[in-house]
Amino acid sequence: MRTQILRDERQVTRVNDLGTRLWIRLVPALLLLVVIGNRLEAAAQAPAYHVLKKFKVGGEGGWDYLTVDPEMHRLYVTHSDRVVVIDAQDGSKVGEILNTTGVHGVALAPELGRGFTSNGREGTVTIFDLKSLKELGRAKVGTNPDCILFDPATKRVFAFNGRSQDATALDGATGQVAGAIALGGKPEFAVADGKGELFVNLEDKSEVLALDARALTVLHRWSLAPGEGPSGLALDREHRRLFSVCGNQKMVVMDADSGKVLATPAIGRGPDACAFDPGRQLAFSSNGQDGTLTVIRAEGPGHFDAVATVATQAGARTMALDAKTGRVFLATAELAPGDMGGRRRSFVPGSFTILVVGDQ
Repeated sequence: MRTQILRDERQVTRVNDLGTRLWIRLVPALLLLVVIGNRLEAAAQAPAYHVLKKFKVGGEGGWDYLTVDPEMHRLYVTHSDRVVVIDAQDGSKVGEILNTTGVHGVALAPELGRGFTSNGREGTVTIFDLKSLKELGRAKVGTNPDCILFDPATKRVFAFNGRSQDATALDGATGQVAGAIALGGKPEFAVADGKGELFVNLEDKSEVLALDARALTVLHRWSLAPGEGPSGLALDREHRRLFSVCGNQKMVVMDADSGKVLATPAIGRGPDACAFDPGRQLAFSSNGQDGTLTVIRAEGPGHFDAVATVATQAGARTMALDAKTGRVFLATAELAPGDMGGRRRSFVPGSFTILVVGDQ
């Protein structure tokens, strides 16, 4: 009887060992199936962005930032010595803001009924009426103002000056200079959190600075490593995340409170602008050298994956997002024959165009 019991125990042990070995072999296969299933689901949910239409603007000279007014359905297009204002829905011309020599950017203050342009070659800011587009005044700022933004918390306008490496603060209502902030590097783009804190990236230092818009002081200075040569910057206000596109084909996602780098998803070559869509939890990088738009999805803490690479057009390096419609506007022109693809491209005269990208 005892011998039979021992035999039964050995048989049970062999069966258990076999089951364990089978389970050990099955677990990796099951995990692989889960991963494949998740990737297939993500691919099925990936937004189908593509070029919906093109708005022919024409004219001569270079261009820089685009700015969307989602309420008035207007797109402000900086173009050499003027800002061309077009209807964001059909591309028809609304008007122009003239005598903005070397204009880089446009900031809008709807509650004040005013807009502001950064005139790089003059070192000035033009103040204009949002309805009529007529000039109301002009303020002297630093040398070569580039990015410009309106901070709703302080009602101040900030011009970020590339050559003098500082930021000039203007009273949005009066246009008077309120002070300046030394930055210690060349500012490229800036965003406001709506609570009185600003963020600006320094192209030559590969850093992001956090600024106090009230005290006009530098709060923090954070490295973007492994990102190098940042340009466009965007902010997810709800989750306090910064997105900075860098020249070494990385989008650096950073915690806006601690400066910790959360992720560095890959983007295309020659990025310039960055945007974030809070409703869709998508970040965008416009890559002028590749002629592509990289779409990054925020999947959760530490998970930011490229879900689409949209073919746009060579030279389409600057853009603006209309968060109400989800559409992205990019500026470019037709490359001239013999263009060598360097940092300074050459284009066919009169071919300046706005591309409208969307998923429907």
